[in-house]
Amino acid sequence: MNSQTSDKMRIVFMGTPDFAVESLKMLVENNYQVVGVVTMPDKPAGRGHKIQFSAVKQYALEQNLPLLQPEKLKDEGFLRDLRALQADLQIVVAFRMLPEVVWSMPPLGTFNLHASLLPQYRGAAPINWAIINGEKETGATTFFLTHEIDTGKIILQERIKITGEEDAGSLHDKLMVMGAQMVKKTVDLIAEGAADAIDQSAFLTGDVVLKSAPKLFKDNCRIDLSKSVEEVYDQVRGLSPYPAAWTEILLPGQTETMICKIFKTEKEFADHNFEAGSIHTDGKKFLKIALKDGFINLTEIQAPGKKRMEIGAFLRGLR
Repeated sequence: MNSQTSDKMRIVFMGTPDFAVESLKMLVENNYQVVGVVTMPDKPAGRGHKIQFSAVKQYALEQNLPLLQPEKLKDEGFLRDLRALQADLQIVVAFRMLPEVVWSMPPLGTFNLHASLLPQYRGAAPINWAIINGEKETGATTFFLTHEIDTGKIILQERIKITGEEDAGSLHDKLMVMGAQMVKKTVDLIAEGAADAIDQSAFLTGDVVLKSAPKLFKDNCRIDLSKSVEEVYDQVRGLSPYPAAWTEILLPGQTETMICKIFKTEKEFADHNFEAGSIHTDGKKFLKIALKDGFINLTEIQAPGKKRMEIGAFLRGLR
């Protein structure tokens, strides 16, 4: 690779949500030459179906950055506009799968920031699945894009601890800030011709089992009441605040179950003879679900049509 100074390098940035904005902001505020931004098309959202801009578009407009919003990434008009930007390098943070015609376009390639320690947790929801699976650490990786998703050669990797109280929201924010620094470091390495990318197979030592991070749907957010206290606790943390774990609750004296989102719980290990999934409450301060090795105490939940609330307020509202 030819070396050049980072501020002379022409960069196209691709991303959509808040997670990506931090990296784009890092480049803009440090005077890197961002010649274009690619983000998702606008879409209607909420009850009023108002058109909503992506977080990346919002920031790009504020900074007067040239913006492309293709419906299809192989569209000839988009490819023509992208080529016209004459990027030396493309950066992808939380976007979508790129066709080869796009990722192979710039002479210095295209790299991606992924919120896991690749090759672990390839897929759409790495932050969530690391917590759901009870991991004690995770991290972020920058790597060059290639044909198969999340499999390219690794440029940089950094680790971060996952505490027992961490949820997907707080871990997302830590990785977002850490990732932005990594994007800057990666650009500098590529500019210097010093990005010694390593094949992901080098990270597979011994009998490592690869875990994936598939997209989250309603079905895999449902709490599995046959699992242990620890597993359910981790599932709730890993899905909080979004998209949120959920379960059906039938309270004593009620005839209909309600589907509630669960945002926060506490663990209670105990021997008992209750059926897994049975509900226990004093109607005032606590609501807990029996599991095979104890109880999971629900501390913050959301009932249909209501706001997220602490369990005491939820119980008072039912009386």
